[in-house]
Amino acid sequence: MGIYYNPGEPPIVPDGFLSLGVDCFVGEAGRLSYVLWEEDNKVPVLALEVVSKTYSGEYEQKKIDYAPLGILYYVSYAPERGKRHKRKALEGYRLVDGQYVLQTDELCWIPEIGLGIGREQGTHQGWRREWLYWYDEAGKRLLTPEEVAQQERDRANLAEQRVQRLVARLLEMGIDPDSL
Repeated sequence: MGIYYNPGEPPIVPDGFLSLGVDCFVGEAGRLSYVLWEEDNKVPVLALEVVSKTYSGEYEQKKIDYAPLGILYYVSYAPERGKRHKRKALEGYRLVDGQYVLQTDELCWIPEIGLGIGREQGTHQGWRREWLYWYDEAGKRLLTPEEVAQQERDRANLAEQRVQRLVARLLEMGIDPDSL
């Protein structure tokens, strides 16, 4: 989705971004673009770029593009190329005095939202690989909706197993559980 920042200029198009205090969906068709002057000039807090196999300025040019807008955090993610190019696979930058400064931690902490963004191996929609995840202040990874649903299924299965064991035990004792 493009971020339109000036009526006379083409949008900048990060791979992902996060804006606070704006509606997620606008109109029946959803949100097709992000127009700053229609959002009370609420600049995204975070811009994310995934470094493509055909590198297109994710390390230098994108920071130059985002800094004048005031986007506080810029994160570049290079799952396959980071080590070969003497860079970390995940680099988080914070805007300080108009310039992006590399954060030293592996986890890019964003105090404005009380979360950090980091990476680790995981499974999503059946794909096992490295993914980006949100983390809490203690560095604990937040569960994905898929993982939360699996936990709920696991709990339900465990509860059902306990009920079945209890029913079997009552029957062994000569007690009909349906009569209780």
